[in-house]
Amino acid sequence: MARVLGVDPGSKRCGIAISDSKPSMAFPRPAIPRDDMTVTRLGELVEEEVVSTIVIGRPVSLAGHDTASTTDADEFYARVRDAVSVPVIQFDERLTTRDAQKSLSEAGLTTKASRDRVDSAAAVIMLQNYIDGLNAE
Repeated sequence: MARVLGVDPGSKRCGIAISDSKPSMAFPRPAIPRDDMTVTRLGELVEEEVVSTIVIGRPVSLAGHDTASTTDADEFYARVRDAVSVPVIQFDERLTTRDAQKSLSEAGLTTKASRDRVDSAAAVIMLQNYIDGLNAE
């Protein structure tokens, strides 16, 4: 089975995570800039890593309502879906950034030191939640 690519879309960067080939575990990859080349970079990752599915985080409020970030993520999802040759799905990423910040802080990293890692750490949490849901079925 091929890998699953997790993407946590932010306004400045996209956190990136990738599963093992089973898939059973998610691992962080360096975040990529959110710019005109983001979708192209994701397409390259699909080819390089033999990705079968892309999971894009969809941020909603704690109450489950759409926000400005939700609209941005939906538009990003549509651009990626139209540009790649593998299935692209959206997955609830509620609280993943907060949980990632907490984990990095508990690991001894300051907020400043963890800034470059938090996006991909959030992508790992989101992707692992997705994988766990697949394996529970």
